[in-house]
Amino acid sequence: MEIIKTYIEYRENPLGIDIKAPRFFWISEEPGRGVRQTARQIQTAYDKEFNKMVWDSGKVDSPESIQVPYEGPALQSCTRYYYRVRVWNQKDEPGPWSRTGWWETGIMDFNEWEGDWITPEYDFQAPKTACPILRREFCLKGQIRQARAYVTAKGDYELYINGSKAGDAFLTPGWTSYNKRLLYQTYDVTDLLAQGENAVGAMIGSGWYKGELGWRSRRNLYGGREALILEIHVEYEDGTKEKILSDASWKSSYRGPVIYAEHYHGETYDARKETEFSRPGLDTGEWFGVRPMGRVTKSVLRAQECESVKIKEILKPVCILETPRGEKVLDMGQNMTGWVRFRVKGCTGSRVILSHAEMLDPDGNFYTDNLKGAKQRIEYILKGDGEEVYRPHFTFQGFRYVRIDEFPGEPDISQFEGLVLYSDLERTGEFSCSDPLLNRLYENAMWSQKGNFVDIPSDCPQRCERLGWTADIQVFAGTAAFNMRIPLFLSKWLHDLAAEQYESGGVPWVVPDIYDDTYAYDLAGYVGQSEQVAAAWGDAAVICPWTLYRHYGDIRILEEQYESMKKYVEFIYRQGKNPYVWDTGHQLGDWVALDAPYGSFIGATDTSYVATAYYAYSTEILYKTAQVLGRQGDTCHYRQLYHKILDEFRKNYVLSDGSLSVRTQTAIVLALQFGLVQEEYRQGLADELAEWLKRTGYDLITGFVGTPYICHVLTKYGHPEAAYGLLMKKEYPSWLYQVTKGATTVWEHLDGLKPDGTMWNPRMNSFNHYAYGSVAEWLYSGIGGISPTLEEAGYKKFVFAPQTGGGLKWASVKEETMYGTIEASWEETEEDGRQTVIYRLKVPSGITAEVWIGQNEDQITESGKSLRDSEGIRSVRQEKEKTVILAGSGVYKFVQQRQG
Repeated sequence: MEIIKTYIEYRENPLGIDIKAPRFFWISEEPGRGVRQTARQIQTAYDKEFNKMVWDSGKVDSPESIQVPYEGPALQSCTRYYYRVRVWNQKDEPGPWSRTGWWETGIMDFNEWEGDWITPEYDFQAPKTACPILRREFCLKGQIRQARAYVTAKGDYELYINGSKAGDAFLTPGWTSYNKRLLYQTYDVTDLLAQGENAVGAMIGSGWYKGELGWRSRRNLYGGREALILEIHVEYEDGTKEKILSDASWKSSYRGPVIYAEHYHGETYDARKETEFSRPGLDTGEWFGVRPMGRVTKSVLRAQECESVKIKEILKPVCILETPRGEKVLDMGQNMTGWVRFRVKGCTGSRVILSHAEMLDPDGNFYTDNLKGAKQRIEYILKGDGEEVYRPHFTFQGFRYVRIDEFPGEPDISQFEGLVLYSDLERTGEFSCSDPLLNRLYENAMWSQKGNFVDIPSDCPQRCERLGWTADIQVFAGTAAFNMRIPLFLSKWLHDLAAEQYESGGVPWVVPDIYDDTYAYDLAGYVGQSEQVAAAWGDAAVICPWTLYRHYGDIRILEEQYESMKKYVEFIYRQGKNPYVWDTGHQLGDWVALDAPYGSFIGATDTSYVATAYYAYSTEILYKTAQVLGRQGDTCHYRQLYHKILDEFRKNYVLSDGSLSVRTQTAIVLALQFGLVQEEYRQGLADELAEWLKRTGYDLITGFVGTPYICHVLTKYGHPEAAYGLLMKKEYPSWLYQVTKGATTVWEHLDGLKPDGTMWNPRMNSFNHYAYGSVAEWLYSGIGGISPTLEEAGYKKFVFAPQTGGGLKWASVKEETMYGTIEASWEETEEDGRQTVIYRLKVPSGITAEVWIGQNEDQITESGKSLRDSEGIRSVRQEKEKTVILAGSGVYKFVQQRQG
């Protein structure tokens, strides 16, 4: 078996991690069917040649190739470790060593930091919106073998050395619960340094740390002063080492070119104020000093936990249009998150002013009413020195359209490009089918994930909000895990969720939590206490870690989040008089469902019903998590609690004939998805839901709570035609309605743009909101047919159960799992009047597929053979009017001859 990819902590060759026992995983291939790993060996060393061995696992009899921990001596800070892996197949034949990989530790213990937190000294002389610059010169006395910079800031920063930016990450250090957790970044700066004189400098913007946040635009939530901490570790060719530290010797200035920067409002950049602040020899006579912040703790410092935000794609505008008002507007052709980069020539002091928006209004004019005060405005003042190129630094915009408010000369489309920003996540999923509108819906969900995965999982990227709403990611996490490799991204956010969790165990509506005791929540006119907790929102504490476990087999995230999960369920238990019902607090229900009166944000489903349903679901997950972790006492306790909640739910909401006392589609969906009603009633409820949808023309009226699950429950209980009816509907209200209206991302409201051309209420009308895009999970698992199992999490065993129909002729999915790429497709054909479905499936080495297709075994062949004669197929059985085939690794072609 040949290993084709190796990873450590989900990354290839990660720089600057502080995990004491990092985990390896690898992907291997060998031609043929039924191939599997039976043993493995990992070696780590200080050198590429493995002469200076650190740890050799020896041959270990094990099929595991994911989440395999390092078990060698304690790791040292700021050290590179090399590793390689080889495996044995079922014939006990060893494969070749993998290519050599490496990881490099950061500063493993906060007590090892020698640099000081430093802040500009100029105090009251600087404008509040100034973006300060800090710099220092230093001399290196020998030939440099390697150099690393360890750095973070209070505020967004960009680090420069000798005129060049360090790394390709932006909006660093990202957004965390800064007063509890602040991430530092590690850069390889070997090529930026030189023997002799050098200079280092950093620009710092307000960012999430002290910039405006929330719809009331509060500032200074975490502190009022920008600050920097930095260490540059230099190793010379002769083996000696030197450190350049942030300390009192640095200089600072507020007269840099970025004179204003806010995430919501944009950036003003005066190119006339540019200086070579990161090059040696600069005259700093008018610069100020810095103030070491000796009392500021370093205990909050952690190494970068997830992928940084980067420029992931570059888009070209499709046209410059002129609106009825006479506005010149760039159309990017795609609603995106990021920046416009432009080239311009002009005289000194002339300006470029750009405004950003998602939509044109019904008359075709530039539309900004839904931005809720976010200016999204870029102003660039030219220095007048030939062609100038600019992109923003400490802001980002959500937009498709860009109004050119001011520009020297006549703007040409070739002078502009869109830089798409999001966290540097590997795309793992692909879906396509014979219907172009459905393909566009899928891409819209993908684009909404890109636009809202800018360091945290946010609700929207354009208006005065952009917050980590817990319900949005809770309902979208399954889709997100199909689309991209998200365990680091989401676990980083979950660490903040645990840090922000109230002492009571409740979970805030948003994480990081920007509200405190001095500021009450205010949403859609509702004002409550500062400690607000709602079902489906707070349940992210339980559901998101479980989703990561299902998709990645990651037990460590369950271990890390277990106490948070447990605290949350215990919080619900203590609410109200009845510990088995959640009927207290300000609940948000089935958010923006269309079965409530227009203008109401909370759907028609009784909020206590929703809360109790989620209470049961989270408790079920908790006891199963305890079971996975081997916590037998908790397993027993929370299983008993779960069954008591079930009993109370059935007592309150299930009538004697098996119907529900709460008569909404979402009520049925939750009852079926969470298994809340007695088994004998479930099929009847599913039949009722399918008939209800058929009778009403398949109108999609469920909200954030019901929508993610509705196609799943219809499919599970034998109504794929109803799921397709919902999915393929083009008229309002439906998913494809948005697509027919030109949507390139998923909207917050199904009627964000109404059939009559008017807009929904601008106070809450985002056109880039991924919650309704959770339907893409069913595109993968329903139409494409692939989904992980809990029996063997992380796709060690997966199900292939595609749902043909909906007028589709073919569909195809790919999923890059921890074990390799699953490829699955189906195609309907007709020969000699007989309908045939061809299923193709690629199963990576070492895992098992459970294939559910066809009604009768004798109607199915595999590569021209009967199922029981086919190599790689381990068993065949009949279940629920389906043929169930257990298949090992390999490439398969199943052909089903349909009856009639």
